[in-house]
This record gives sequence, structure tokens and C-alpha cells, in this order.
Amino acid sequence: MKFVDEAEVRVEAGDGGNGTIGFRREKYIPLGGPDGGDGGDGGSVYLIAVENINTLVDFRYHGVHRAQRGQNGMSRNCTGRKGEDCYVPVPLGTQVSDAETGEVIGDLTRIGETLLVAKGGFHGLGNTRFKSSINRAPQKASKGTEGEHRILNLELTLIADVGLLGMPNAGKSSLIRAVSSATPKVADYPFTTLHPNLGVVRIDDLRSFVIADIPGVIEGAADGAGLGLQFLKHLSRTGLLLHLIDVAPYESMDTPVQAAKKIIHEVEKWSDDLAQKPRWLVLNKIDTLPPDKVDKHCQAIIDELGWTAPVFKIAAINGEGTKELMFAIMNFLEQQRRTDSEQG
Repeated sequence: MKFVDEAEVRVEAGDGGNGTIGFRREKYIPLGGPDGGDGGDGGSVYLIAVENINTLVDFRYHGVHRAQRGQNGMSRNCTGRKGEDCYVPVPLGTQVSDAETGEVIGDLTRIGETLLVAKGGFHGLGNTRFKSSINRAPQKASKGTEGEHRILNLELTLIADVGLLGMPNAGKSSLIRAVSSATPKVADYPFTTLHPNLGVVRIDDLRSFVIADIPGVIEGAADGAGLGLQFLKHLSRTGLLLHLIDVAPYESMDTPVQAAKKIIHEVEKWSDDLAQKPRWLVLNKIDTLPPDKVDKHCQAIIDELGWTAPVFKIAAINGEGTKELMFAIMNFLEQQRRTDSEQG
């Protein structure tokens, strides 16, 4: 299925039911009085975050969602039935804004969380409501109000603990395959990954985290080149970035240091917040180097970059070094969660 992370949808809440005009017509009750009931409220439209949807593609084929209109009031002071609410399932991580005003309505970040996006109309009043000491037989009832109609912009941002960052063919898909049950496409040509992939890394029965593989970033991505502009935002919710570098790229490509600096530049250009996130360096494909030259070659890259954050050397294709990396990530995330909990 093609990944779709933006969509436009129209939502229409139900109108409130009208109040009615009625009078009691019963034998032996000559002055029965008014008995017109109120209408029912119109149904509202809610978005609800669910876990079994991971794209917004369905909204391209089902662009209008309506709630039910409230039933009109009836005689004998019977109130009309309330219109049924409409619940629209969306992926976890969906941000919702008004297409006309640009106002951000909400952000669905927890499974089962709901967001009211169009409120149903208020019910009309029956003539019983207008009875008074000076008007014993009112010939008046009110109509229900219209429900809200809105056009929404939906934007999906993946929710993952760890994001993989790197040039095409840095080995991101190979890494996520090696450490999780995700099966992204892997090949020896650029842009194998055309949509984000999420994988769950399980350290043991009680400890796990989610890792996201996004399409490779190229020079100019922050200005819209390649797929980077569309997907860099998916790294915004992560707690840790892994900057993957191919330590032995093809001769026609940049050196590892040049490739790394281009990525760093694009991240800084895209967002200061993203640039400030914790970022570890992962030197991948060490299996392509002679064993006796791995340490020297990797250290030269680290020195030229002036890298001070943690560094890991791995070969994603055969899993070398990945177990140590995953345990280090788990420990880091747990410490981060403890710190957030203490501060919160």
C-alpha cells in the first residue's frame, strides 16, 4: 500500500432536530394545553486514534464523514432522538488542522484518544417550553441549529522512539530488518525506501522500543529535493536519532565525512529542534573493510567530524554490533523516560 501522510477530509455534524407544536387532545381534558416536545441534538463528528491503521490513504476515497441529524420533537412531550455521533478512525500520530483558517485543532498521540472536530447542532424547543402564565397555548416552537461543517487537513507524523537518519544506501533498511520483524525492501541502489517503516525492537518480554526507517535524505532535502522534505518531519517525535554512515561508499559517491556533513546541514536547515535532538553516530558496513583497518578507518571519520556523542560500529547485513547498539538504546530511552517522569 502506498504511504500517504497528508489528506483533506470534510466533516459534517448533524443538525439539531426541530421542536414541534402540539396540544393534548384527550377526552375529559378540555384544556389540555401544549405538549410539543423538543428535538434531539445533532450527532457530532470525532476522530479516534487506532492502532491498526498506519496511513491516511483511505481518506482519498472517502472524503466526507457525516453524523446523524437529530430527530424532530413529537407530541405528548416526546423528545426527538439524538443523532448518532460519527467516529472516524485515524492513525496514531495524526495532527488535525482547519483547512480554511489553519488553526490546529488537535494531535492524536494515544491509542483510543478522541478529538471533537465538528459539534452537532443544538435541539429545537417544542411549544411546551414557551408556555407561561400569560400564554397558556403558545403557537411557537424553535428549529434546531445547524451542525458544524468543516474541511480538515490531516497530517500524519510517525510516533517512534528512535529515528534512522542517513543518505540513501547507508543501510537503514538493513538495520531495521536485522533488529526487528519489519521487512523493508533492501537493494543496492538509491531510494529503495519510498515510505517510512516502523519496527518494534524487543529486548525482552517487558522492554521494547519502536524504531523508524525513513527514506534517505539527500542534499537539498530541506528545500524539497528528493523525498526528504516529505519525511524529515517524521523524526520530530523521536527521542533519539541514529545517524547511519556507510564507511566504504562507492567511488562515485561522497566520502563518509562529506555524506555525514550534508545530512547534518539538512537537519539543521530543516529544524533547530530536530538538530538539538540526541544523535548517535553509527558507522555501518564495517564488514566491507579489512578487519585490521576497521578501527583506524572509523577513528579517522570520527576525528574529521569532531564527533563527541556516542559512536557504534556495525555491519547491519550480518548483525555484527547491532545487539550492543540496541541494548545501549534501550538503556538511554529508559533513562530519558525516568528523567521526563521526574520533571513532569
